Amino acid sequence: MTTYRISQLADRSGVPATTLRFYEDAGLLPADRTPAGYRVYGEDAVERLAFISSAKLLGLALEEIRELLDIREEGVCASVRARMLPLVADRIMQTDGRIAELRAFSDHLAGVHAELSGPAPAGACGPDCGCIATSAPAAGPVPVTLSPTRLDGGAEPWRDVPVACTLVGAERGERTEMWRTLVGKAEEREEISDGVRLSFPAGAELAGEIAALAAAEQGCCAFFDFTLHLTPTALQLDVRAPESAAAMLADLFGATA
Repeated sequence: MTTYRISQLADRSGVPATTLRFYEDAGLLPADRTPAGYRVYGEDAVERLAFISSAKLLGLALEEIRELLDIREEGVCASVRARMLPLVADRIMQTDGRIAELRAFSDHLAGVHAELSGPAPAGACGPDCGCIATSAPAAGPVPVTLSPTRLDGGAEPWRDVPVACTLVGAERGERTEMWRTLVGKAEEREEISDGVRLSFPAGAELAGEIAALAAAEQGCCAFFDFTLHLTPTALQLDVRAPESAAAMLADLFGATA
């Protein structure tokens, strides 16, 4: 029977050892111990990790993945598929909601951009100069959730995502520099629960830049939770992360670690 030490499994699967430990603690990846206390994984660990990675790409929460793994252990694929179907349908509904939210935000930005593209009045800004958008919804802020790991109904599965970044070397350094440059444009910084709120000058171009960088960050660090708020006079970015990612939150966004 083939077994793997944690370093061997990390090399074989491409999953960092820190994430393997997290999966074990979360009940997703069982491990035995040698008499010396070293973790030892069974021969099915690589295939199990492939299933976990696939489920995470679908946006499934850890408790849902754990349930699917338990069903998978029974050895009946039809049972796994039967449970996955409603989960995937739910993700489709959530994704459609996010698309609608982003489309509304894009339409709002387009309206602001159109007003700013007109001729500027002589002299200083005034009530009708166009810098204060008149096309904003009367209800107030336009919230845009940029994190696919946030579900409706108050659940926050981003808290359970492994704190591991897939960027390495120059790519990671470049991304860090991009965030620091962007954060440097913030006019105010406020500590919030589990994170920080950054306030920027209102503007369509800057809002688009923030949204694009936050979406890119989600691709490598899904444990970050982003929400962008746009009002006619202000632009705010809320960034939250699990407690174990406090150091990375402080490094990128200036939050208190």
